[in-house]
Amino acid sequence: MYKAKAILKKDIKRRVLSGHPWIYDNEIERIEGDFDDGDIVGIYTFANQFIGIGYINTKSKITIRILSRKPVEIDQEFVKNRILEAIKNRYNLAKENAFRVVFGEADGLPGLIVDKFGEYLSVQFNTLGINRLRNYILQTLIEIFNPLGIFERTEGSAVRKEGLEEFNGWIYGSGPELIPFEINDIKFLADTKGQKTGAFLDQRENTKKLMEFAEGKTCLDCFSYTGNFGMHLLKGGAQHVTFVDYSERAIDVAKEITKMNGFKDCEFVVANVFDFLKNQYENAKKYDIIVLDPPSFAKSATSRDAAFKGYKEINYRSMKLIKDGGILATASCTQVVSQSEFESILVDSAIDAKVVLRLLYRGGQPIDHPQIYNILETMYLKFLILQVSLLNK
Repeated sequence: MYKAKAILKKDIKRRVLSGHPWIYDNEIERIEGDFDDGDIVGIYTFANQFIGIGYINTKSKITIRILSRKPVEIDQEFVKNRILEAIKNRYNLAKENAFRVVFGEADGLPGLIVDKFGEYLSVQFNTLGINRLRNYILQTLIEIFNPLGIFERTEGSAVRKEGLEEFNGWIYGSGPELIPFEINDIKFLADTKGQKTGAFLDQRENTKKLMEFAEGKTCLDCFSYTGNFGMHLLKGGAQHVTFVDYSERAIDVAKEITKMNGFKDCEFVVANVFDFLKNQYENAKKYDIIVLDPPSFAKSATSRDAAFKGYKEINYRSMKLIKDGGILATASCTQVVSQSEFESILVDSAIDAKVVLRLLYRGGQPIDHPQIYNILETMYLKFLILQVSLLNK
């Protein structure tokens, strides 16, 4: 089952005992037995009471990630049961054309991301320990989904710190560079050379809600990537949508998606959003709806101040560009910025912009991106639809 035992310090954190799967290097008293990084180890209290089993990597500050609180064998059956449980917990969403199959720690498989795009799967093995289980994972995914192809996107600084080699390519079958899929009856493309697993599935409920406000509106989709929000606005009857992203490739993919759906009333801009918003204000351009769906502005608590400033600037500038009574749809996927902190930033922005905000909708993650109260790191997405009105009128 395992060759080595990790003995935790006396002052074991309540977080660990209450269901959080991460054990940091400074929480370990000693390790008994021989092991290699990536191996399965037993986890015990200082008094030698069993806590669980997980995989270890001394190269990472998160030295152990717990897989089970029971003394079970981590084998094909274990992995299959975990993935089947994850699918069961998607309820009716598992019948959709595209959804997140496995969301790492939230589904009991730390370090693993699996997205389904139509007849294809996209996976990320983000830790050394989960990579050791890749054959079990792939066999299970093939058995359950019988996909035409499985694409792997394992890359980034965190992956390198784990001691893994970056990889980007097909690991089972094959498929197109741009993978077709559908969400909310709109055709999309997952870009195998784009960001993360190729497309973002976590805004599916929020984009659908925003469609309700789109009829006849002039809209701006900032940090559009391949156009998720903008496509929904066009589907909802928007008069015109401007897509803005710094990535020329993402904009090219967005153009292709509009063609696939027969959308015509739109334009595309390759630009830094911060600069674009500033230029629009100087040119007195106004919009009925502005969408802000930026990438994470902070990967760790050390970058929180920079994230606060970034959110403040883009939201303040957007509020100045919205017609009186118009709508701001704004999101944060920065986990280290809480819901209350994000909303406080919006209030500060509104005060400076001399506008009044009326909450129309507060959203978050769909059920294929489970939020576990024992694991606060799984709760990352904040989303608000706000009506913006002039203060002095």
